[in-house]
Amino acid sequence: MMRTIVPLIAGVLFVPTLAFGEEQPMRIGVLNDMSGPYADYQGLGSVVAAQMAVEDYGGKVAGRKIEVISGDHQNKADIGSSLARQWFDTQGVEAIVDLPNSAVALAVNQVVKDKNKAFIASGAGTAELTGAQCTPNTVAWTYDTWELGHALGRAVVGQGKKSWFFISANYAFGHDLQKQASEAVIQDGGKVLGSVDAPLGTADFSSYLIQAQSSHAEVLAFANAGDDLTNSVKQAEEFSVKNQMALVGFVLTIQNIPALTLKAAQGLLTVNAWYWDLNDATRNWARRFEQRFPKHQKPNDMQAGVYSSILAYLKAVDKVGKADDGRAIIATMKASPAEDPVYGKVTIRPDGRAMHPVYLLQAKAPQESKEPWDYFKIVSTIPAERAFRPLEQGHCPLVSQ
Repeated sequence: MMRTIVPLIAGVLFVPTLAFGEEQPMRIGVLNDMSGPYADYQGLGSVVAAQMAVEDYGGKVAGRKIEVISGDHQNKADIGSSLARQWFDTQGVEAIVDLPNSAVALAVNQVVKDKNKAFIASGAGTAELTGAQCTPNTVAWTYDTWELGHALGRAVVGQGKKSWFFISANYAFGHDLQKQASEAVIQDGGKVLGSVDAPLGTADFSSYLIQAQSSHAEVLAFANAGDDLTNSVKQAEEFSVKNQMALVGFVLTIQNIPALTLKAAQGLLTVNAWYWDLNDATRNWARRFEQRFPKHQKPNDMQAGVYSSILAYLKAVDKVGKADDGRAIIATMKASPAEDPVYGKVTIRPDGRAMHPVYLLQAKAPQESKEPWDYFKIVSTIPAERAFRPLEQGHCPLVSQ
């Protein structure tokens, strides 16, 4: 394990020797997939968003310089938790952000609690972070599987498409997303005709698509993300699945579209916690991000969530006066509603759920797109209290039942 972890650290962090009496910088660690199927969806973009937040805040907090470091968890829970532990023990990291891949996020969640640090999940989707595995050290900022499944499930059933088939990522995220969406579909009078699990990194979805078509369901729902979602939707276009079924992508972002093309994606419905073209403030920030990001892409909701959540975290650190008590900082975040130009007003519930509107989006037809990255139209705004799981239903131990 050490042979695996040490090169990762060496690749992302250089720790200079401090001058005598100089206080070590307060470090924020961006932990995500830098080389696998989620690399284009969080990856370096989340690091850029974190650096922008630190710079916009002024570069210092509670009298200490702020630094951003990053690491690749390789979508493996043991690597993610080991790297987090080493960051906390030896590198001066006080908070970890992002963390796509629910299995890795849940493993790191426990390390953060044990070390009394802070974890702000922008890329992690599992609703367990604000449910049975909630802790006083964690905030779920952007989205979760309950919100995605229920919001999109209700919207599509409301359009009259009631029979569903799922192609789901074969790990905690995919299973939880399918469960939540199925619950919403059934509650609103629909039914689930079948499902199939696809391993992370699947290249060939043909057998799964054939099963979906054979089900004669009205909706094919992709409970996966990143490159897996891109590949599955692209192959669905090749199989002409849209001639038979409506396609739904729960975690469809603008980064999926260039590889898909709008021709393949047009008409797909999704829900996002944020979109770059919401208003002048989001457009201005997105332009700054695009200019700075080496790939010159617009940011997605998770990368914007990294920026917004770090600003809220740093404000709480200044209020507490120090960065080494994660529980106190998260408690301060819960007690102090946040507001910034990117996400707007955000409150945090006792279970750690950040509350903000989410948006029902539909991929545009090619002729509707007016400029690069103009990929979605906003169908409706879903208020936070309707988008996210009711507090009493999460069974978070921090909440009195």
